[in-house]
Parts: sequence; C-alpha cells; structure tokens
Amino acid sequence: MKKNISGFSKLSKNEKIDWLIENHFNNQNSFRKILMQYWNSNSELQNLHDDFIENSISNYYMPLAISPNFIINSKYYTIPMVIEESSVVAAASKAANYWSCKGGFKSEILSFEKLGHVHFIYDGSYNELSSFISIIKPVLFKETSHITNSMKKRGGGILSIDLIDKTDKIKNYYQLKVIFNTIDSMGANFINSCLEKFSEILITKSNEYQIFLKKKNKIKIIMSILSNYLPNCIVKASVKCEINLLDKENKISRKEFAEKFVQAVNIAKIDPYRAVTHNKGIMNGIDSVVLATGNDFRAVEANAHAYSSRNGKYSSLSNAWIENNEFNFELKIPLSIGTVGGLTNIHPLVKWSLKLLNNPDAKELMEITAAVGLAQNFAAIRSLITNGIQKGHMKMHLINILNQLNASSKQKEKAIKHFKNKNISHQSVNNFLNSL
Repeated sequence: MKKNISGFSKLSKNEKIDWLIENHFNNQNSFRKILMQYWNSNSELQNLHDDFIENSISNYYMPLAISPNFIINSKYYTIPMVIEESSVVAAASKAANYWSCKGGFKSEILSFEKLGHVHFIYDGSYNELSSFISIIKPVLFKETSHITNSMKKRGGGILSIDLIDKTDKIKNYYQLKVIFNTIDSMGANFINSCLEKFSEILITKSNEYQIFLKKKNKIKIIMSILSNYLPNCIVKASVKCEINLLDKENKISRKEFAEKFVQAVNIAKIDPYRAVTHNKGIMNGIDSVVLATGNDFRAVEANAHAYSSRNGKYSSLSNAWIENNEFNFELKIPLSIGTVGGLTNIHPLVKWSLKLLNNPDAKELMEITAAVGLAQNFAAIRSLITNGIQKGHMKMHLINILNQLNASSKQKEKAIKHFKNKNISHQSVNNFLNSL
C-alpha cells in the first residue's frame, strides 16, 4: 500500500516525476519518457504552461483546427476549434458552407447579466433584515468602489443588489443577490471579490445598526460566490431560408427534409433521452470554441444544461419550425465567456485564436460561439434524418482506427480507398489490414 506524501507541491517537476515512476510505475522509465516527450523544447513557453496549474508534470495536447466559411451577421469568420472528436470540425465546416450561400447565421445578444450571491443565515424577522439591507446598500456600493472603479470606467460594474428570502426552503436562509456587468471579462474573480467584500460589510454593519437588527439576531455568512447559472446572459443564433432553397438531399425532398428536421427537434424537446444527446452535439461546437479562446468550458456546460432544465424537464436548447413555407432553426443559450483576463492575455494560442477572430469583444465572441453550436446541431440532425450519423462519423474515425492498429502509410492509403463506399468498424478495418 502506497503512503501519503506531504509537501508534494514543493518538489521540482523532475522530483515529482521521480516519485510517480517509483511509486506508480515500478521504476519503468518508459513512462517517464512518455511525459517528457510532450514537454515543449522552448523552456520559456514550458515554464509558462507549468505555471497554469499546481503539480504540473507535462502537457496534454489536443488538436487545434480551423473551420472556414462561417458567415455570421454578414461578416466572414474562420473559426478556431479545439476538440478531439474526429467528426466535429468536419460537421461544423460542412454546415458553415451549407448556410454561407443562404444568408449565413444571424446572432444577437438578448441579455447580458452576470450573477452572484452572498448566502447567509439570519434568525430575526424579514422586515428588520429588509430595512437593514435598504440602509446599507449605498455602503455596499461605496466600500467596493476600489474593486469596481476600473470596470465602471469601461461601462460595467454592479447593476443591482437585492435581498432574497429563501426561508421556505431552509430555515432562516437568505441571499444577497447581486447582478453585474463584467464587459469583456468572464468576471469570476471580479464578482467573487465584490461578494466577499459584501460579506465583510454585512457582518461589520450588522453590529453597528442595532436599531434595525436586534442584538440577539445575528447574521451568519455561509458563503459568497458567483453563480455559473446565468439565465439572463443569453445569446440567440439562427438560420432560415425558403424550403425550396434548401439543398437537395439524396433520399428525400426538400419539403420532407424540413418536416423531418422539425420533428427531430421536437422529439428532443419532449424526450430527455434524446435531448441530452441533441444538446451534447450543440456543445461539441460551443466547447471547441470556448477551449480555443481560453474560456471556462466547465462553467459553460453547467450553465447550458441548467438552462435546458429551466421549465422542470430537460429539453432541447434549439428550436425549429416551418412558417409561410420558410424553414427556421434557432438556438438560445446562456454563455458567460470573455476576451480579457484569465488565459486570454497569457496563452499564446489563445491570443492567436482571438486574433484569427479579429479580436472580438465578449458579446461578439458569444455570437460567434452560439453560431458554431447551431451549425454543429444542424449538421448532426441533417445526417441523422438522411444518411445516418455513422457513415460520416466512421469515415472520420477510420484514421483513428488505423493508428490504433499501427497501420503503415501505404496501408492507410489502401484502407481509405477500400472503405470509401463501405461500412466501417474496428473489426472490418482489422480484417482488411490482415488481408494485406
């Protein structure tokens, strides 16, 4: 049984690896080699990466790809995408090309509010607490001005502060709900700094304002934290065209394609089993852009899935309908992403990706990202209701299978030609290589 180690974070990177190889890999140096072959030969760049997180021992590479031909709000974009799934970039590119000659994607910001809470317990009456909060609101704004001044100069800051009564859920539980505009930053550090200062002020002022709060009734802070669920930070992306302008599919008419497409989306609206997979496809596109631009994809995922359950049942994030012989498809999704702060100023590939997008502000990046999510969703549904998802997916996956089977360059070339119009599986590829 391995022993716990204390002070691990204080070891050098090589010392950490020594400990790993000795305690987990039986001193087999081949495992050390795997880690070290992913180190960057540029020591300055490697040191930058090592500083991103604690206990860094190597780099974990994911492909950075581009998807051209996106027309969004009448502007041309080439989209940076970071993802490991083989068919995602191909699908996005295909959808971008499909809609580029039909007016492209339209995106717009519907609302732009960030949110955080001070969670606390108060065992007195709501009225006395409400009076106290009303009196100290100006103090809360004033005593956080050293945090908010820079944001306010750019047009952001704290928008509102409200007392929320949650005593019907948990005894004596209240929230101080604070709404923010963080302009071009995702704003997590800014929001949390403000909220923690509010906590200090609540405690300090509750001892001063005894006229409003009875001495025996104390405010007890539980925690102060931003919320990653942001139902009022919404972006909408959409496409539409007359049914007779849709591309001709091999097996079905344009009208049948539009009708089947709407039915497929409606299924995802009422069936959570389908909705989860449906929304996962949307997030394939969104996460890849979020990663490429150095944003928090975990927060984006949590936000999107919470929003899809806002009506009490998990449902599709996108919607489709036919009106006046016109096909309509749209996505509404909450997105909290930024173009300043975090990795955006220090990771070279993040800066490169933002430059590729012509250095958008946060709202434009939201619009771009939502359009890519809609494109991904369109490509997936189009495949599902026509040829099926596996034909295109497995063609893209063929290279991965060939690499798993250690195929040579000549074998890969022959396999790609052989499977051009055939079904692909791991076994069928293995059999083909054996036949060679």
